[in-house]
Amino acid sequence: TVTGNFANMIHGLNANHLTDQVIQRSKRMILDTLGVGLLGTSTEVCHKVTQYSKIYSSDISSTIWGHLDFRLPPLYAAFVNGVAVHSMDFDDTWHPATHPSGAVLPAVIALSEATPQKKKISGLDLLLAFNVGIEVQGRLLRFSDEARNIPKRY
Repeated sequence: TVTGNFANMIHGLNANHLTDQVIQRSKRMILDTLGVGLLGTSTEVCHKVTQYSKIYSSDISSTIWGHLDFRLPPLYAAFVNGVAVHSMDFDDTWHPATHPSGAVLPAVIALSEATPQKKKISGLDLLLAFNVGIEVQGRLLRFSDEARNIPKRY
């Protein structure tokens, strides 16, 4: 099936699939996303989702960017950090319209922070996870008839 082939492709990816060019571009995308996200922590919408998310707690936690003393469960840390990235609308984009890094990087970082110390992932593993997330998003976008019609609607 299409879904099975898609899952097998994703599952079969490893760090050896990352070319030097992909690694360099990924690092640039990550740095850009972190910068935009840090700037976004000062926005009103980011303050609102941060306040909302304070009701959640867990033994496992991840950093809220720009707040060294405040941590949330990984799901909510990814949410708050993703809102920070998108709140200024300066994050990367491609056609059809989507912002790939702002959805992927906060989740990858939150999960990497929540990984037990004895199983910590390497920087190369983080780059692989980031690129798998970008690839999944791009392929799902290509599967979507709705996404293909976005330019016609605007």
